[in-house]
Amino acid sequence: MNGQTLVPVSQSGVRLLWISALVIVLDQLSKLWIQNNLELRETIEILPVLQIYRTFNTGVAMSWFADSGTWPRWAFSILGLGVSIMLAVWLRKLQLATHRLLSAGLALIIGGAIGNVIDRIYLGHVVDFIDAHWGGAHFPAFNVADSAISIGAALVILDALRDARRERVAAQASKQAE
Repeated sequence: MNGQTLVPVSQSGVRLLWISALVIVLDQLSKLWIQNNLELRETIEILPVLQIYRTFNTGVAMSWFADSGTWPRWAFSILGLGVSIMLAVWLRKLQLATHRLLSAGLALIIGGAIGNVIDRIYLGHVVDFIDAHWGGAHFPAFNVADSAISIGAALVILDALRDARRERVAAQASKQAE
């Protein structure tokens, strides 16, 4: 593996895959509840800017490719599974003690991706139900899986920014030591 020593499983980022499993369970249970308790396009107001609104998406983020036939269902299912596998391999290589934030972010992304893949495979679309809005302007509806992917991506970016800052500080300290 390019001279890299594999981290023991007990010390690797795969120890956080329980987060992925939790996201999948919460996502699927919430979608099941929505499907069993709300009619399509039925709304429950939670806050003046937030409502539960049963809808679905045959495309991907913000309904891209929604009117493109059945190919997005299978293409994005395969893509979601492929990305999840690649991220799990990356988790296996990470030392959890030094990459906890990155590992948590990757685990959230895996859980969210698989949660939406399950919908695409079994339903042919993704169930969405969280509707954030301001006046007449609505953010595209989303679900627990989408939230996990977004939070996970934010953690990965935050980890990258922290690493860049550490490298900058180390480089400055090295220059000053010379």
